[in-house]
Amino acid sequence: MAEPQGHQLRRLHRLHRAHHALRHSWRHSLRLRLIVLFLLLAAALTFTFIGGMQRAMSLGWRDAARPLVVDYVDHLVADLGSPPQVDKAQALVQRLPITLRISGPQVNWVSDPAPHGERGWRRHSAQAEGESDSPLLQRDTADGHQIELGLNLNRGQYQPRRIGWFTLGVLLLLTAGTYLYLRRLLRPLDDIRAGARRFGQGEFAQPIPLRGHNELAALAADVNTMAQGLHGMLEAKRGLLLAISHELRSPLTRARLNTELLPDNGEAQPLREALTRDLALMRDLISDLLESERLGQGHAALHLEPTALPALVDEVLAQLEGASAIERQLPASMPLLRLDPSRLRLLVRNLLDNALRHSTQAPRPPVISLQAEGPTWVLSVRDFGPGVPDEVLPHLAEPFYRPDAARERSSGGVGLGLYLCRLVAQAHGGQWQVRNALPGLEVRITLPPGL
Repeated sequence: MAEPQGHQLRRLHRLHRAHHALRHSWRHSLRLRLIVLFLLLAAALTFTFIGGMQRAMSLGWRDAARPLVVDYVDHLVADLGSPPQVDKAQALVQRLPITLRISGPQVNWVSDPAPHGERGWRRHSAQAEGESDSPLLQRDTADGHQIELGLNLNRGQYQPRRIGWFTLGVLLLLTAGTYLYLRRLLRPLDDIRAGARRFGQGEFAQPIPLRGHNELAALAADVNTMAQGLHGMLEAKRGLLLAISHELRSPLTRARLNTELLPDNGEAQPLREALTRDLALMRDLISDLLESERLGQGHAALHLEPTALPALVDEVLAQLEGASAIERQLPASMPLLRLDPSRLRLLVRNLLDNALRHSTQAPRPPVISLQAEGPTWVLSVRDFGPGVPDEVLPHLAEPFYRPDAARERSSGGVGLGLYLCRLVAQAHGGQWQVRNALPGLEVRITLPPGL
């Protein structure tokens, strides 16, 4: 019965995936390459040794042993008598690991008539040079009988198959032992790879374990030393940033108070407004810097509580200047989520502020939406402005990064808004995604399920 086409396609797909996985393992696994190299080397050495020894034995001993074998066979045939006697043939078979077949006018006898015994009658010797008409183990007697000898390989002590299986088992055990030893020998590579991933994610508490005293252990020690240096530099940078931010708050507050004391008349009014705006920008910058360092510590910085997200969005919209033009697409009801309300307000405010800032010449106002996707909830903010080049998208959430089109003072911002939004989303266990919506830019925040 023909196999259905769907089953054939699935089988071909599985074979393709297995082939792809094998190619990937071969190209990326040093352990697999070493094991295959060991097996090829072992097979080459085995075949070379066996072939060389067989060649040496056949060249050196065949001519020397052949006369002895011929003479011994002649004596065995003579001992059987003329005509051959079956009792002597039976005694000879019991004493020696051979088989006998006697055929002739008076005696027809075979030592092992079983089917597996017939295989013993195959000639095990080549024809003698110059005597191609007479096998080495076959004799014709004067009374017309033919006697043929063979090796009896069915006796327990003369079974080469057992020796072959035993040899194969030993080779497999040696191969398995070598694989386990190589796996243990290369285990520091797995530790180094896992440690490099931890260090790349900013987790420096657990160093790479040192195993043994070889080159891989020395490499792991060097990587640990490098990680400690990086950790020290990052902590020094963070401490310096926090210290500067804290120290700037006091003189900044005094400057704002002094600005408020400036005379409120026609000539000083523009200067007072400019100073107030610049001081507010500095205040927001310091607050964002401190908040980014706090969020860099992960979940420990959050204060989670049951939160109604639509109400929180409405609260931010009510306090945001120019938010009346923003289009709302919020559900009438949704489950409470375990969130940090203050950090979520920061996230929503920064996203909406960024959308408004790039929608001055857009045909439509920004849109904020909240919808369910399976067990998770997606908060989306989209503007209909010019967007950004595709090569800029991966850098939008980096600290202090602004695309060239946004480097004007009139656009506002210092490049920390989207960076803080990404930190808030990741601190809540959510996902961050930004894309060109054509037109405009869309930022999607995937939040975990509700309570």
